[in-house]
Amino acid sequence: MSVIAHLGCALPGLALALSLAGCTATASRPTAVEATITTKAVGYLDAASVPASLALVPAPPAAGSAGLALDEQVSREARALRGTPRFTQATHDAELGFPEGANQFSCAIGLDVDAQRTPALYRLLERSRIDASAATRAAKKHHQRPRPFMVNGEPTCTPQDEADLRGNGSYPSGHSSIGWAWALLLSEIVPDRADAIIARGRNYGESRLVCNVHWQSDILEGRFMGAAAVARLQDNPAFQRDLLAARREIEAARRSGQHSSRDCAAEEAVLKVRPASAL
Repeated sequence: MSVIAHLGCALPGLALALSLAGCTATASRPTAVEATITTKAVGYLDAASVPASLALVPAPPAAGSAGLALDEQVSREARALRGTPRFTQATHDAELGFPEGANQFSCAIGLDVDAQRTPALYRLLERSRIDASAATRAAKKHHQRPRPFMVNGEPTCTPQDEADLRGNGSYPSGHSSIGWAWALLLSEIVPDRADAIIARGRNYGESRLVCNVHWQSDILEGRFMGAAAVARLQDNPAFQRDLLAARREIEAARRSGQHSSRDCAAEEAVLKVRPASAL
């Protein structure tokens, strides 16, 4: 049984050109869900297959509720980390654009990910990112929950994004959905590093708390929708082909002695810092 069931070669010259041409052709399909982030890639899922977030997640915590009180408490604890190395890490984690976004789990899997050395894994992460983001979109649009910085008036870790974030509902968290989807997928591809990968999926979402752009309930329901997206991917033939190819790429990279170029010991230490009340 796969980890997901439990947890609810470089392409030279002409080959690379043909691969990119194939991606461009795929991007023209009208049924695919387009990325909101600038990219020519499309998700694996067509619009009808994207999980229905509006039906699957409850309404966000109401005013005066215990849930909202906990959200506010976690937000205060997270904002106290501004100016620390954890805040710096949260700023790095905010980057979802590719190629930088492809390497967010480099330390967790023990390898760097890029379009030249690991093209299948790069493609899988980029396309699944689009699906996991799409899985949150309907609920975001419906609830239009104000983000923490809009309520508390304090800065975020990405001030250049604040204007766009104001018009993009907070609940559920798209970053958290993507990070959790990646964690589940990578845990299946590299099962011997599953614990580190799942931990990275959690703290990747928690970076949005530290950035002052999401509430804890946004993060929790984002994980839920990320898992729902991964479940829908399991019978998608294109996804399964990329999954197998990604597994073979990583096996070959590890045999050749490749490893992450990041300072993983330092990153691991920083990511252990969490808001005390975070679930």
